[in-house]
Order: sequence, then structure tokens, then C-alpha cells
Amino acid sequence: MSDTGKAAEDLPYRPCVGIMLINGEGKIFAGQRLDNPAPAWQMPQGGIDPGEKPKEAALRELWEETGLTPDLVETLDRTEDWVTYDLPPELLGKVWGGKYRGQKQKWFLFRFLGRDDQVQIATGHPEFSQWCWIGADALLEGIVPFKRQVYAEVIAAFRPHLS
Repeated sequence: MSDTGKAAEDLPYRPCVGIMLINGEGKIFAGQRLDNPAPAWQMPQGGIDPGEKPKEAALRELWEETGLTPDLVETLDRTEDWVTYDLPPELLGKVWGGKYRGQKQKWFLFRFLGRDDQVQIATGHPEFSQWCWIGADALLEGIVPFKRQVYAEVIAAFRPHLS
């Protein structure tokens, strides 16, 4: 049960975007979550604001989490369908005010055109304590288990662009 008293299956998914940012070698940007003491590497992601288009949200989230501006990335691809995940029972009702069962995400693949020193994770509201360029298999091993299937789908969709 969520904090709203609804069963998980009666709750909607939170509309979000995810960003796979790759460098010239096809390695993926991964950030270590600041709010998790255990290893929890992930790609940038976040909610879509009311009235915002998914690509606009993706570029905004990229800026908010990495300090990168749209001129430093090239759009290569996006997922056609929404990719969803459910929160594990221990998190249901504890995040997003208990209003959502999980997330539905549109994923964007961007190529980074800048230099590594232009990545600035020390933003106004930082989400990452450190970051690196990583291979797809290592990223999949480092993601929290309840997001692993989403990452597998996204990696499969964008595999031709990866190292």
C-alpha cells in the first residue's frame, strides 16, 4: 500500500525522461548517486514538468544534473515507446509523496561534443557525488536492481552507438 492508501497497481506511473550520454568512444556517462551510500551508478533522469515536451525535459535534466548545455550534445536517437519500472515494495509510498507506482520514461541518446572538464556535477541541487565514462555491461552491473530491466532495454535500443 502507498501512503495514499491505494494499491500499487492502482497508482499511475510518473512521466520522466532518461538520458544516455555517450562520448566519442561510445562510453556512457554514469553518476554515483549522492543520496545512496552503496554503489548506485546511473544515467541522468528526471520528471517531465507540466506542459514540457520530453526532449525539452531531457535537455533540462541534463543541464540540472551535469551542467551541460544543448550546444554540447547531439541527438542521436530516442526510444519509441515508454519504458516503465515499478518501485520495490520498500520504496512504494516513500518517494514522490506516494503518488506513483514507478516511472514511465522516454529515453534520449545524446553524443557529448564537449570536453570532460565541461561536465559539472556540483550543480545547484547535485544528484551525483562522482561520475565516469563506463561501458554498457559495467553500467548494467552497477544500477540498482529494480532499474536493471529498464537499463537493459535502453542499452539494447541504443547498442549500435555504444563501444
